[in-house]
Amino acid sequence: MTATTASAQPQDLAGKGAVITGSSRGIGAATAALIAARGAGVVVNYRAKAPRANKVVKGIEEAGGKAVAVGADLTEDSGAQTLVDAAVQNFGSLDLLILNASGGMEADRGEDYALKLNRDAQVNMVKAAIQAMPAGSQIVFVTSHQAHFINQTATMDAYEPVARSKRAGEDALREMVPVLDDKGITLTIVSGDMIEGTITATLLDRAEPGAIEARRAAAGKLYTVEEFAAEIAALVNKPGLEQAHTELVGGAGDFLQN
Repeated sequence: MTATTASAQPQDLAGKGAVITGSSRGIGAATAALIAARGAGVVVNYRAKAPRANKVVKGIEEAGGKAVAVGADLTEDSGAQTLVDAAVQNFGSLDLLILNASGGMEADRGEDYALKLNRDAQVNMVKAAIQAMPAGSQIVFVTSHQAHFINQTATMDAYEPVARSKRAGEDALREMVPVLDDKGITLTIVSGDMIEGTITATLLDRAEPGAIEARRAAAGKLYTVEEFAAEIAALVNKPGLEQAHTELVGGAGDFLQN
């Protein structure tokens, strides 16, 4: 991944601390580079692959940004607090939380892993974060159209447990809006279609050969990792966002018709 040069970007996030969960690769890593290029100090979170996270941090630092790699499993009790503490200790504050980590198609993580990660861990992360986040901070929850619209539109069988657990996570965060309002913290939902080249797309195509090509044909276009990360970053610190605003990124027409 090529890091964005910090000096070429507006520094609207200078002096702010950010946590991006699941950011050692893919969308999270690309988003981390974009946020760091705007001046934020970024906690790059990984679960098991430290060298990969360190490579993301190195790219950010070489571009003039600030980042630190922090290992934390969000499904463990201590994981969320570890990330909050890392932001405060390294960058002085936690002003931005991007909830990018998700999963549930892994074969070795247990039957209830999707719900533990995509709902319970998201709520626990927010509960820990808002104890440190000042008024004016922002939380961004990254999801998929397949999850966001799961109650109206069926998805691929292999993805349904993930979709339902991510929708449960989104619903649980929306239920926290009164608490977020009291603290002056804004929640933003970003929903995208299947993303080219992600581990989820790879696993889905393996489970249901041709699934991604069929989705590409239905949507007309699937975003790349870099394109979707740019859409997420564009919503960070964006003026005028309403509480719990939902941004539908690309290819949502057929979902909206159902």
